[in-house]
Amino acid sequence: MPDMMKAKTELVNQAIPQRSAGSLDGQAPVVKEENLKKACATFESIFTYYMFKTMRQSMPKSDYFKQSPGKDTFYMLFDQKVAEEMSNKGKGAGLQDTLFEQLKNRL
Repeated sequence: MPDMMKAKTELVNQAIPQRSAGSLDGQAPVVKEENLKKACATFESIFTYYMFKTMRQSMPKSDYFKQSPGKDTFYMLFDQKVAEEMSNKGKGAGLQDTLFEQLKNRL
């Protein structure tokens, strides 16, 4: 997993409320909600990236486009950036709102 995705996964793990961990205790409710919204957007971004990655892998390979050394890296970075932009624009794909509604009662 690329370093950027690993850092985002750690952010999600830190921000999602867990009753037993108590890592968010002592924070203002507004700060907790902001952290949860960021974590939900980050999760949606990671999910969308893996969806793009899987969709790209499922496409049949053709001889029309030659395989170049940096093509896989380019597509990986391209998919990450598109996924980030999708989740940060408007309501994204809608997954982050659903997650937020499900998890906000645990704050």
